[in-house]
Amino acid sequence: MRILCIIATLICIAGSPCAQSKPNILFLLADDFSYPFTSVYGDKIVKTPNIERLAKQGVVFTNAYAASPSCTPSRAGMLTGNYPHKLGEGVNLVGKLDVSIPTFTQILKNEGYYVGFERKGWGPGDYTKMGYTENPAGKEIEFKKVLKEIKPDQPFFFWFGTNDPHRFFPFGAGKRNGINPDKIKVPGFLPNTDEIRNDLADYFYLIERFDSEVGELLDMLEKSGRLKNTIIVLTSDNGMPFPHVKANLYDHGTRVPLIISHFGNDFLKNTLNTSFVNLIDLMPSFLDMAKVKNQPAVDGMSLVPIMRGLKKSNREEVYLERERHCLCRIDDGMLAGYPMRAVRDDEFLYIKNFRPGRSPAGDESIPGTPSIYGDVDGGPSKALLIDNKDDPAIKYYFNLSFGIRPSEELYDIKNDPFQLHNLAGNVSYQGTLKKMNTKLLAWMEKENDPRRNGGGDEIDRFVGTTKAWITKWGIVFEDQ
Repeated sequence: MRILCIIATLICIAGSPCAQSKPNILFLLADDFSYPFTSVYGDKIVKTPNIERLAKQGVVFTNAYAASPSCTPSRAGMLTGNYPHKLGEGVNLVGKLDVSIPTFTQILKNEGYYVGFERKGWGPGDYTKMGYTENPAGKEIEFKKVLKEIKPDQPFFFWFGTNDPHRFFPFGAGKRNGINPDKIKVPGFLPNTDEIRNDLADYFYLIERFDSEVGELLDMLEKSGRLKNTIIVLTSDNGMPFPHVKANLYDHGTRVPLIISHFGNDFLKNTLNTSFVNLIDLMPSFLDMAKVKNQPAVDGMSLVPIMRGLKKSNREEVYLERERHCLCRIDDGMLAGYPMRAVRDDEFLYIKNFRPGRSPAGDESIPGTPSIYGDVDGGPSKALLIDNKDDPAIKYYFNLSFGIRPSEELYDIKNDPFQLHNLAGNVSYQGTLKKMNTKLLAWMEKENDPRRNGGGDEIDRFVGTTKAWITKWGIVFEDQ
């Protein structure tokens, strides 16, 4: 008997890991990766063969949305499974995520999982100012080291948080790496100029670079013998860092890729799913994947029944929200945000702007700071719009991104995929406007949203853990 035990141990150490009762989970979280810019969703320019490999081994969701189009609250929503407005100061960029709020990483660690992350986890923000001794995403460590250090029979949850395709893009990288800017179809909210096409080409290059890293991670898993017992989830925290997109509730700001794969036999394969998903659904999904029995009550809904073919849909619509992104308005001691809520279904997107007198992109400038329209990431596209705002060919696009907006917005998704034509004032759509408004307000009441009934000004008084100023071309982080 002793000889058999020794032989079994040697097999576990020298060959494939011993059978685990729970699967490993590899979470591939991109930074500012909008749907549909991958070949999986039909894009003809962006080549992503490794993401395609994942798609063939799982379910591709076509209607996945970030709870908030801003890094910190989006990631906090994923970690906790709750709408960002329920997270106190965690609702804002660089806001505090209270350590007392349960996260899936804490729970998985308590369940015996090795939990780690590489590069960008929860953030941006300073977790040491909110009761944490390590990033809420787990222990910071390289994935290759985890595969070497982990016990053969211990499951892991690993968060690979690439910084791609976040700005700043290596200038000209797209063209240098074989992406032809002249073949790029520019989204309708941006002007079709050489500068914009080149900026998009550089953005697409970073998506392809992320895809290459996905391939490297899959190779590591395969060589370690853990690939078949690892569930892989790929998505993004919010949409692309361009004007009219990031920090906005339009589709390109909130709609993101989502692929859940398994090289074993637990889940459906090569399947397209059109049901609505809010990324807060990942928290209960991860816990179900890990077979956690005692789970906290959350707003998210597990996707595991869909992955196993037991049901086709969880949601008929998604509810989205945004508070303060950057410090970019002189009001309230530079703490004023731009509060928005939205409901998106198969036909329409309805947005409620609660402080329409404020600039959605931030003030043009703030004395004593480098901020310039600070809710729009700096770069060539932003600079082009600002520098040419009086040019008749550019003025329309400048106003789309930087102009004042009304309190209500309504868009016909099928006929207006870029959300350019607000129907809120159209008499033919007043019935739809009322219906969507009623739906949103009922959700806000049900979910105890601080912004219901005209409230929520306390959110603007929350002080972040760090300061961030966005300029015409860049970003400046300043510790408090």
